[in-house]
This record gives sequence, C-alpha cells and structure tokens, in this order.
Amino acid sequence: MRPQTILVPVLLVTLGMVFTQTGASFAKMLFPLVGASGATALRLTLAALVLVIVFRPWRYRPDGRQKRAVLLYGVAMGSMNLFFYSALFHIPLGLAVALEFTGPLAVALFGARRPLDFFWIVLAVGGFALLLPWSGFDGDVSLIGIVLALCAGACWAGYIVFGQRAGTGGGPHIAALGVGTAAIIALPFGIAEAGTALLDPAIWPLGLGVALLSSAIPYALDMVALPKIPSRLFGILMSGQPALAALSGLVILGERLSAMQLAGMAAIIFASIGATATIARPKVTPEP
Repeated sequence: MRPQTILVPVLLVTLGMVFTQTGASFAKMLFPLVGASGATALRLTLAALVLVIVFRPWRYRPDGRQKRAVLLYGVAMGSMNLFFYSALFHIPLGLAVALEFTGPLAVALFGARRPLDFFWIVLAVGGFALLLPWSGFDGDVSLIGIVLALCAGACWAGYIVFGQRAGTGGGPHIAALGVGTAAIIALPFGIAEAGTALLDPAIWPLGLGVALLSSAIPYALDMVALPKIPSRLFGILMSGQPALAALSGLVILGERLSAMQLAGMAAIIFASIGATATIARPKVTPEP
C-alpha cells in the first residue's frame, strides 16, 4: 500500500481516538445525573439517531455473512461501552483505558513464538501489575473498576475483529447499523438505572455532545478506515489510546495518576506497539 494511500485512514483513526477520549471525559459529567449505564444508553441512542439520519443505512443491503458480522459488531460495541462506563464510575479515565487495552493486546500477543515476543508479554504483565491496587498506589483504586475495565477490554477485541469483517464495503452505513444495535443492547440497562431522567431535556445537549464525540464521529471514521488499513498498523495506532485518555482526564477532569500508574501505562503502550510490530501472524488461507 502506497504511503499517500495509507495516510488518510491513519489520520482518520488518530482523529477518532482523540474524539473518543475527549467524549469519555465529558461523559463522566453525566454520571451524577443518569449514572454510568444511563450515560451509556443516552450516548449510544443519540449517536445511533444521528448516524441513521445522516447515512440512511436502510439503503444498504448487506449479505447474510455481513449481517451476522454487523450483529456481533454491535453486541461487542454495546457491551464494551456498558462495561467501560461502569469502570469509569470507579477509576480514572487513563487507568480504565490502560486496563481495557489489555484485551486487544492479549489478541496481539496470542501468536507469540520467538524470545522477543515473550519479552513483550513480560513487559505487558509487568505494566498490568503496576496498575493493580497492591502495587503501592495511593490506595484509591477500586478492584470493581479494574474488573469492569478488563471486561470492556475483552469486548474491545471483539469490536476490532467484527468491525473489520462488517466494515468491508459498507463504510459509515455499517457504523450506523452497529451503533443502532449497540444502543438496543444498552438501552434496557440505562432505563433500569436512570428511568425517566433520560427524558430530561436539560441533559440532552451534553448527551448529544458525548454521543457525537464518543460514538457517532469515531465509529464512522473507524468504519471508513478499518477496511483500508492493515490490522498491524491499526493496532500500533490504537496503542496510543491510554496516553490520550490520561491526557484528556487530566485536562478536562483534573484526574491525576501516580508515578507507578504512569509507568504501568507506559509499559502496556510499549508492549502493544512492540507486539503489534514484531509478532509474526500465521498466514490464513482465504475462504473460497
């Protein structure tokens, strides 16, 4: 792939990451009003409405295989958001994203074979250990938040895999279908937690801003970029998510991480970059 061809999807993925973490910071402001699940449901529902109006996905006719991929993509997306926002209720944004990132990182490390590959595993495990409460932090790291962030990481891996399968040939139309499915998954949980508070017009402007920044814009950008970018390069780019999250949490929310937490986050980022760039993947025979 020529450099000028790859530049646009790289910029789209990077821009989507910035939007995502900025939106996540603003989403925490909704928690006192509608709770974590309510914020998730509000974000995904408003994002789905925007994407459906803009891209009119009913004009797109996916085949049977792509329909299954879109369904799994939406389920992974909805579950990922529910777990992640619940984690944000308990732990800082930067820490939540670093822990969430162990999901796709584990997928990258699955093909480890050489000694260098196992170095990345050791580095990732060491970084993860530094993020745990018994690693000498200030004592305010919630174990529940850690577990929820790890669950979000597992769903994130599914989001990447099924997003690549579903996105081929569909572009932002697939993003609209996927976010709509995710909204259907999240809405019952949001209603159960927030009830009629979700209908309060006073929170809709902030909810719409979060929906655009965290869902509508980055998911649409991902659907345009994913089919055009090698999965290895996508993984390297995504490795910057924890750093962007920590910066957004600091600037917007005033969240500060300890030196140990920052060291753990850096270890995970470097392990992700190294693993994505150097671990050999087995060749897959194309399906007939």
